Amino acid sequence: MAIPIFFVGHWFLSLFSQTFFLHRYAAHKMFTMSPFWEKFFYLFTFITQGSSFLNPRAYAVMHRMHHAYSDTEKDPHSPHYFKSMFRMMSRTYDIYIDILMRKVSPGENFEKGIPEWKVLDRLSAAWIPRVLWGIAYTLFYIYYADAWYWYLLLPAHFIMGPIHGGIVNWFGHKLGYVNFHDTGDQSRNTLPLDFVTMGELFQNNHHRYPNSANFAKKWFEFDPTYPFMKLFEWLGIIRMTRSAEIQ
Repeated sequence: MAIPIFFVGHWFLSLFSQTFFLHRYAAHKMFTMSPFWEKFFYLFTFITQGSSFLNPRAYAVMHRMHHAYSDTEKDPHSPHYFKSMFRMMSRTYDIYIDILMRKVSPGENFEKGIPEWKVLDRLSAAWIPRVLWGIAYTLFYIYYADAWYWYLLLPAHFIMGPIHGGIVNWFGHKLGYVNFHDTGDQSRNTLPLDFVTMGELFQNNHHRYPNSANFAKKWFEFDPTYPFMKLFEWLGIIRMTRSAEIQ
């Protein structure tokens, strides 16, 4: 049972870091936190995402571009310009690297207020830490895997973050139902109870209310990340912005 528990744990911890810290905090500033807690969740994201750690600045800039140019040719990851999810992910990776290396800059508004930790950014940009994470995952499988088929899950650990992004952007703009028809794009809500990506598949709701902390908008919808945000606010770890609460 060690392998499935490890896989599920890695999936949801990595996913939580992506939706809570990278998406809702770095890209949208739905809440504020002290410098200590910002560094804590920065490091938490690095640890939980491991070999597929996504730089907060590059992620936030690219995501802001996604909202500004949603489902147009300027969108970094609209599924409507690619024949497969993997081609979309490849193109997204190229844009991400260009932003990370500062080869392109979409403008000052896209980079305003994004958290940066230069020491950790330099460390995470190197190949050695990513290779070491990959070796750690492999050693865990060698020690605990009691059947060959468990190794089929191992490659997913190496690119966990991009897999999450691929699922959200492919299915969230192609498959599902629409609550709001005035978003100007083709966003969809794929699951009314998003247990797969912790709320990220409420793309139609999110594109209608991009600064709302709760991605669920109908009585039958549930965003699993939002209760954690309310708990953190109650504990004094974060403070929700007014715009995040009223939408």
